[in-house]
Amino acid sequence: MPSKKKYEGFTTKAVHIGQNPDPSTGAVIPPIHATSTYIQEEFGVPGEYVYSRSGNPTRRNLEINLAALENADHAVAFASGTAAVDACLRFLGPDDHVVCSESVYGGTYRLFEQVLRRTSGLDFTYVNTSDLEATEAAWNEQTRMLYIETPSNPLMQLTDIAAAAELAQSTGALLVVDNTFMSPYLQRPLDYGAHLVLHSTTKFLNGHSDSIGGVVCTNREDLATSLDFISKSAGATLSPFEAWLIQRGVKTMALRMERSQETTKRLAAILNDHPKVQHVYYPGLEAHPDHALAKRQMSGFGAMLSFDLANFDAVKIFLDALNVMVLAESLGGVETLISHPASMTHASIPENVRRDRGIGDGLIRISVGIEDTEDLVADLEQALEHLG
Repeated sequence: MPSKKKYEGFTTKAVHIGQNPDPSTGAVIPPIHATSTYIQEEFGVPGEYVYSRSGNPTRRNLEINLAALENADHAVAFASGTAAVDACLRFLGPDDHVVCSESVYGGTYRLFEQVLRRTSGLDFTYVNTSDLEATEAAWNEQTRMLYIETPSNPLMQLTDIAAAAELAQSTGALLVVDNTFMSPYLQRPLDYGAHLVLHSTTKFLNGHSDSIGGVVCTNREDLATSLDFISKSAGATLSPFEAWLIQRGVKTMALRMERSQETTKRLAAILNDHPKVQHVYYPGLEAHPDHALAKRQMSGFGAMLSFDLANFDAVKIFLDALNVMVLAESLGGVETLISHPASMTHASIPENVRRDRGIGDGLIRISVGIEDTEDLVADLEQALEHLG
């Protein structure tokens, strides 16, 4: 028989890999394996699956799919994006040092400072990792990990992944990249030398604001084996139903990302030209300091942007005037979500730290959805008019 053609296109992979029809019924969509345990046909001879915390066919299908999309050899799914972050930090021990992007998700900062620093004896230094010299200067003899978000949340700062990988490799440290903002459709950090790539699958991968999950991808078998052990030992495993929802969402990710990022370009241009907007953070703008890097390591500019208004009062007026955009935490859904980082996603970061890092009371973050572009443009423009 002739060999089957290997899937080449991103969306073809997203639709088909890990999604073989059910052999018992011929169902095109594999079923949800909603079981906690599995029969052993013979005493002392366990099958491939024993207990769903340690392995489940639905979750495994998703892991195979996401590994392919990230150009990874391995993927391990977790119950949330935060659980995925936590799993990556479990490669470290007491007194180990982590250099981390200073503009980082508030939940990650909370995990690092209020949990891991206190309970695991880890040390963290936060730096603008867009500046490679500053990043290298933050290194010390105990540095074992470089943890970056690129683009960062919420200031859209970019880090040169290849340069960061070279720095980490030179000292034997691990490079961990949170790729949630871009998705594997627009950026694949393993291609640039990252050791571990993670996502909150809740966001663009699932894309429908109806599932919570996380994943870590890697090309190193030793790291994958450890991640799998951490997952089943700590218990933060993804449920079969959540895995099924994420797999369903992944199939349309490329279509959603294309639609959303085209609209994002329009909104960014409008904001950039408006006199009441002090600054726009979007790598698709030529004025963005990392625009050239964005074009080099990303295949698009994404569907996230942030911008500064004058103060908190202006933010309240603007947000209260919106009709289409939804005021809510999270991102990456089909609906356009807008948030105030200082009081929402980054509220767990102390005020003085937030301000030092550029997350002021006037900052607004938008995750652009798939609504009709003209409706979102009209909503943005009429809300801006309320600022006077």
